[in-house]
Amino acid sequence: MNREVRRQQLESFGRAPALLSAALRQFPKKMWLHKPASERWSIHEIILHLADSEASAYIRCRRFIAEPESPVLIFDPARWAGTLGYFHQSTREALEIIRRLRRATYQLLIALPESVWEHTVNHPTEGRVNLADWVEVQERHIPHHIDQMKQNYDTWLKTHPPRKPASSSRRANPSLPMITMSASSF
Repeated sequence: MNREVRRQQLESFGRAPALLSAALRQFPKKMWLHKPASERWSIHEIILHLADSEASAYIRCRRFIAEPESPVLIFDPARWAGTLGYFHQSTREALEIIRRLRRATYQLLIALPESVWEHTVNHPTEGRVNLADWVEVQERHIPHHIDQMKQNYDTWLKTHPPRKPASSSRRANPSLPMITMSASSF
């Protein structure tokens, strides 16, 4: 991978928390607990998953740099979600964790010498993974979950269609008499 492609990828990686915040503003908070199916996560759960995943990624990234060739622990998102009580945890705090850890990881990555990008770790299911490939996967993680959130919103809208706004104009209701004013009324 050339330096320009890596720079663009790192910029995208660094912007992901802002992208997440912008996406979340599109979804009404009253639907953040909506689960489109029992095996799917709500937006609330996705946010908590992203915080746990970001904490795991923070450690893994540092391990790539400090302990190349070492094994990494597997992260089982479904198990974490099922046992950590995501429902009762704060999305505000989770978003802050995501923002801070992503910034710290980004700052570390942009300062790395070229030689470190080929460091590898041993992943239990993926085998040997180098840092550059790992960043490529991480760069897509938050956008992938934003797409999930959009799908949740779309399914929620099917059962909760938006209300039509009340009209303050009498013209909106044809059964009401039309009042006209002549120029002499002013």
